[in-house]
Amino acid sequence: MSPDTEVWQCPFAHTNGLEFDPLLQQLLNEAPIARIRMPHGEGEAWLVTRYDDVKFVTTDRRFSRAAGIGRDLPRMTPAPIAQVEAINLMDPPEHNRLRRLVAKGFTNRQVEQLRSTTQRIVDGFFDEMTEHGAPADLIRFLSSRLPLTTICELLEIPASDRRQLRGWAMDMMAVGVPDREAADEAKKQLRAYFTDLTAQRRRDPGEDLLSSLATARDGDELLDPQELAVLGMVLLVTGHDTTTYQLSNITYTLLTHPEQLAKLRTDPELLPTALEELLRFIPFRQGVGIARVATEDVEIDGVTVREGEVIHVSYLAANRDPQMWERPGELDLERGSPHHMTFGYGTHHCLGSHLARMELQVAIGTLLDRFPHLRLAVPEDEIDWNTGSIWRYPLALPVAW
Repeated sequence: MSPDTEVWQCPFAHTNGLEFDPLLQQLLNEAPIARIRMPHGEGEAWLVTRYDDVKFVTTDRRFSRAAGIGRDLPRMTPAPIAQVEAINLMDPPEHNRLRRLVAKGFTNRQVEQLRSTTQRIVDGFFDEMTEHGAPADLIRFLSSRLPLTTICELLEIPASDRRQLRGWAMDMMAVGVPDREAADEAKKQLRAYFTDLTAQRRRDPGEDLLSSLATARDGDELLDPQELAVLGMVLLVTGHDTTTYQLSNITYTLLTHPEQLAKLRTDPELLPTALEELLRFIPFRQGVGIARVATEDVEIDGVTVREGEVIHVSYLAANRDPQMWERPGELDLERGSPHHMTFGYGTHHCLGSHLARMELQVAIGTLLDRFPHLRLAVPEDEIDWNTGSIWRYPLALPVAW
């Protein structure tokens, strides 16, 4: 890095509803490969925001997540979210081994077999909402319940434990400095819970995903106990967090874009395509995720990232790259792909993306079908938004029909 390279101060704390972060937009427009400082961690990092550059960094093995273990890397949260043994900090070939094992117990076919169960759960939630009557908080009746229920059913986690697990998962994502202790404690408690649970499943396996992972072999090799416990944690947290917030965000976005909603009501077959556009368009979190470290000097569009330097990517900005999409700041439910990056890209593309898509299709499709006159029950400017974690979502979403 040359001494005169501008360093951008990046709090990434934009929490104004679902408005796109103007700082990310500015970086994409003016400094698509930038030097940044973040709220936590030591030193500076590179940040790439263009779609093709994000694609390059996330698929080039010279950028390593594992190489950052033991370093206090620049990040969003006071405590690092990922754990040392987690699949999301591994590089190939270790990452490939673990991913193969997960894939054996988490196939598209198994997710599709869950569709009828998910439909039944959603129907029950909407029966309760109908009985309650309008106005009703969609988060209370749907968003806060469906994804957690689905992943816990997949893992066969007892219903009595789910509220506590959800609380720990939320504490881990907090961004405030005073929350560091709570985040560390939550991570410790989740790890202890899954250490016990996975040991039980290895001794006495059932038909659930956790049992499949506890007994799956790669050649003669089983996952070691700590790998298995951390993998259970990762599946729980990533298996419900994004979908929980996106159910609310997608509904809010549709109800505040009446012309687009009308297209979907006129043509329900448009739903899968529409959901992909909504996933691209909605900035469902703040800032950036897990950093990588260059293991040798690498050039990106004429900029040299030196060995040992830290690099972040922004999937959010990549989803708004005008080189990939015309009018990227507009919602167009009839827009075709290219593929968005909401579920990541490359080595660490989200393993649960097919589960999330299935849940969104069932939930949003059923919501629009059962409530043809659905509308917000309060003015847009009266909705309160989360500001305490990396996730962006309404704290309550009152709807009427």
